[in-house]
Amino acid sequence: QVQLVESGGGLVQPGGSLRLSCAASGSIVSSNAMGWYRQAPGKQRELVATAIYGGITNYADSVKGRFTISRDNAKNTVYLQMNRVKPEDTAVYYCWYRSPYSGEYWGQGTQVTVSS
Repeated sequence: QVQLVESGGGLVQPGGSLRLSCAASGSIVSSNAMGWYRQAPGKQRELVATAIYGGITNYADSVKGRFTISRDNAKNTVYLQMNRVKPEDTAVYYCWYRSPYSGEYWGQGTQVTVSS
């Protein structure tokens, strides 16, 4: 089993920065994919960014050039550095991990609110 615990959410002003962290525990394999999704009120959950072993990353078009995903495999932790945030970035952000053998896992979510 895998457990994911997010931290770092909160209130930030437009144009500001925030860093989310997700600590994973359990049967973690560093070559498996980890990443971040988000869900805004009244909308479907959407991909924000993912990362796999070797530094391969994937970003939603809406965050490219503003957000950066990174992993510390020694700590089983994935980060999301959010820069130049916009009100439309307001959402609950979920940490995600995928095992080809046991499936997908989700964190409990952390609220990010962008507002002046």
